[in-house]
Amino acid sequence: MDLNDHVRGLAHNKYLKFKPEVGDTILVSVRNVAPNGNIELEPVELKEYNTVEVDKDLPVSKTDELEKRVGKLVSIKGEVIQVKQTGGPTIFTVADDRGLVFGAAFERAGVRAYQEIDSEMMVRMIGEVTLRNGQVQIEIRSLKQLWGGEASKVKEQIEQAIDKRAEPSYPGFLVESDVMTKLKPAMLAVAKEIRRAVHKSRPIVIRHHADADGITAAVAIETAILPLIKEVGGADSEYYNYRRAPSKAPFYELEDVTKDLSYALEDQTRHGQKMPLIVLMDNGSTEEDVPAMKQAQVYGLEMLVVDHHHPNEVVDQYLIGHVNPAHAGGDFGVTTGMLATEIARMIYPEVESKIKHFPAVSAVGDRSEAVERERYIKLVEDRFGLEDLKKMALALDYEAFWLRFNEGRGLINDILCLGRLDRHRKIVDLLCDQANGMIDEQLRATMGNVKSTKLPNGVIMNVLDVENFAHKFTFPPPVKTSGEVHDRLCQKFAGKPVVTIGYGPDFAVLRSRGVRMNIPQMVRELMVEIPNGGVSGGGHLVVGSIKFVGGMRKDVLAKLAEKIAACAVDEVIPIKQVEEVASNS
Repeated sequence: MDLNDHVRGLAHNKYLKFKPEVGDTILVSVRNVAPNGNIELEPVELKEYNTVEVDKDLPVSKTDELEKRVGKLVSIKGEVIQVKQTGGPTIFTVADDRGLVFGAAFERAGVRAYQEIDSEMMVRMIGEVTLRNGQVQIEIRSLKQLWGGEASKVKEQIEQAIDKRAEPSYPGFLVESDVMTKLKPAMLAVAKEIRRAVHKSRPIVIRHHADADGITAAVAIETAILPLIKEVGGADSEYYNYRRAPSKAPFYELEDVTKDLSYALEDQTRHGQKMPLIVLMDNGSTEEDVPAMKQAQVYGLEMLVVDHHHPNEVVDQYLIGHVNPAHAGGDFGVTTGMLATEIARMIYPEVESKIKHFPAVSAVGDRSEAVERERYIKLVEDRFGLEDLKKMALALDYEAFWLRFNEGRGLINDILCLGRLDRHRKIVDLLCDQANGMIDEQLRATMGNVKSTKLPNGVIMNVLDVENFAHKFTFPPPVKTSGEVHDRLCQKFAGKPVVTIGYGPDFAVLRSRGVRMNIPQMVRELMVEIPNGGVSGGGHLVVGSIKFVGGMRKDVLAKLAEKIAACAVDEVIPIKQVEEVASNS
C-alpha cells in the first residue's frame, strides 16, 4: 500500500476482512517498522477521523549550499521563476534569496507534474540533490505553495536580496562628458533595471535601430548581460532569457511590438516564462513610438529607452527608465552607442576591453559632431584608426541591410572585432569593398539627377527623386542613398548651408548641414497645415524623415521647402577643415 508518493507498506492477509482492489483507499494503522525499514500495516475502521497533512521536518537550505549536499534530502523555500515541460519530467526553476535551482518532477513522460503550481508562486520544494551535466538539480518529492505570512516573508527576502545584487557599478566614464555626467543617475537606473531583470530570470528583449549606432548600442548591452545571464541561470539560459531584434525604422513600430508580444505570450504559455523587459536602443523617444507602447502596456511589458532622437515627453508615461542626451542639454551628437557602452560597463565592468571601441564606431557611423566623438576616437587609436572605425560602421550598415530582421549575432560580432582578429579584418574589408562598389554605382545614377536651388536664406536645397533616379530594392536604400548624396554635396558646396531631400512616392528623407531645422516641429506644423496629407515622421532636429500620402506629395514638399527657407543658418566649417581638425585632435 502507498502511504504517499515515496513510502510503501505491507498488510498481511490475516488482517484483511475483504479483498482490496488496485486503487482502493483504505485506512490503516502502522503496527511495526522493521529494522530493514519495512512497514507493517493493519487496516482499521473509523467512523470519524480528521486528516492532518504533515511534511518531513527538514531545515530550510539555501541554493548556494546545495553543491555540498549532493545525495541529501533538502527543503528549499522560494519563488517559481519558470515551469518548463520536457518530453520527460517537468522542470521547475525556483529562486531564493541566494540564487536559483532547477527541480525535476516526473508524473509520466511529457505530462505536467504539479499542475497547481505556476510561475511567480512562493513554494516549498523538498527533494534529493543530484548533479546533472555538472549542474545541481533537485529530484522533487514534494512541491507545495506557500500562503499568507510565510509566502510574504519569502517574497520580501528575495526582493531585498535581488535589489542588493542588482546595484550597478560606476567605474567612471571612459571620456569626459558634461552631458553624460548629468545623465549619470538615469544611466545607473537603467543599468540597475537590466541587472534586476537578469537576477529575477526575467527575459530581456533588446529592440534597436538597424544601423551602426543602434547595432553598437545593442551589442554593447548584449555583451555585458550574456555572461551575467549565464552566471545566474546556467549555461543555456541565454537561449530562453535573451533576444535581440533589429528594427528598420528608428522607432518602435506596431510590427515590432506585435512580434514581441506574440513571442512573449507563447513562451509564457509553453514554458511558464515571465513577460520580458523590453530595452529600446536608438529608438523609443518619439511620439511615433506611442502606439506600440500602448499595446505593450496592456500586457504589462515594462520598457527602458536609451536613445538620442529628439524626445517627446509623452513617451515617459510608458517607461520605467529613459536616457536621452536632450534631457541634459545635449543633442544627437551624443550617440546611443556612446550611452549604451557606458551603461554596459555599469552592468558588467569586466566587459570594458571588448566594447571600448563601440562609441567611436557609432560616432563615425552616425556622423556625430559632438566633442565626445573625438575623445572616443582618441581613446582607441592604439587599436583602431579613423579609417578602421569608418569601415566597421559601413560594414555594419551594409550587413544590416541584408540581415533585415535577423540579429546575425556571429556576423555582427566578427565585424565589431569580438572574435578572431584575422576574420574581422577579412570580413570588414570584403563587406566594405562590396558596399563601396554599390554606393559608387548608385551615385553614378543619382548625382546627375539632383536639382539644386539657392533659397532666400542662403541655404542650398538639393532634391532627388530616389524613386525614379536610384536603384531600388538594393543597397544603399533610400535613406543611405540620400545621406551619401548629401555628403558629396557638402563637399561641393563647402562652407555653405546645405539641405538634401531624397523623396519617393510617399516619403522624404532630410539631411542638413549648417541649417537650424527642427524636423519634429516641422512635421507637427505640416500635420495642421495639410490635414489631408497624412503627414507623420520625425527623427533628430536636423536629420529625419517625413511620410505622407502619395497624392499630396507636391503640396507637402512645397510647404517643406518654405519652412526650410525660413530657417536660420549657421556659419559652416568647410569639410576639409573638419577633417583636418579630426585628424589633428
